[in-house]
Amino acid sequence: MELRHLRYFIAVAEEGSFLTAAQRRLNTSQPSLSRQIRDLETEVGVELLERQARGVALTAAGRVFLDHARLALLQVEAAAEGARRTAEPQRPALSMGFLVGLEVMWLPHLLRILREEAPDVEVTLCTQSSPELALALMRGRLDVAFLRPEKESSGIIFKTLAKEPLIAVLPADHRLASRKKIRPQDLAREIYVSSARTSPVLQAVIQDYASTVGITLKPKYEGENISSAMSLVASTGGISLVPLYAQNMLAPNVVARALEGGTPTVDLALGYNESNSSPLLSRLLSRADELIANVRNQSIIRYIEAQ
Repeated sequence: MELRHLRYFIAVAEEGSFLTAAQRRLNTSQPSLSRQIRDLETEVGVELLERQARGVALTAAGRVFLDHARLALLQVEAAAEGARRTAEPQRPALSMGFLVGLEVMWLPHLLRILREEAPDVEVTLCTQSSPELALALMRGRLDVAFLRPEKESSGIIFKTLAKEPLIAVLPADHRLASRKKIRPQDLAREIYVSSARTSPVLQAVIQDYASTVGITLKPKYEGENISSAMSLVASTGGISLVPLYAQNMLAPNVVARALEGGTPTVDLALGYNESNSSPLLSRLLSRADELIANVRNQSIIRYIEAQ
């Protein structure tokens, strides 16, 4: 079995068609691709794809194999990235990823620690959704990320930094804006804007909260991220639930209000790949508690202490 067999299988499984996978992703012919997949199935010993009139579908065995095939390719990519870094030693470097808006709170304290550990450190930054950050860690493209503890993140270690309370955001001229706290029942009667389209962990927390308080939150609009969700709140007159740190991103025409009763929280974590042998990463991790204390003491945003 070769890596190309895995790449071919993943392409066909994701496209649902030999022809589409061959033309759009693999730059090969359909007959050649079909032979490669048959060879793979022969070696595995089971049928992975069910041929249908309009494309293909995964068998039960194929679904299991797909998960392992994706993980295998991720591990190969991470190994290659690690080898390239080792072969090209330069000045200390650290690549970091953040959820959009989190860098405002955490980056200044993080940079101070890094400069104490390695004054000439070269830092690269990116902001992405939490699943994208987890994937980048798995692939070895990031050393550390501030994200949610994503499931299906093989090889990634998550250190809980804080438990972020959820708050409601609504237009400044909304009839409920005069209240200090928003009742769950009020949420159910308003246009609901989802802020968790690309955050399954946040989505799960919000749905668990709705179930606990006995309401249904069915999004009429879905933001790509928290920033776009708040723009939708302002333009549609709706209400959204967001993590507390989003107060840093409020526009003048949007306000934040606490939730009445039990406040749901979503975990914020520091994630890194357990196979990452960077000495600078190790030194940073050894000072993670100091980083947490600095942010907790100096930020106007008050997290619930992580347990």
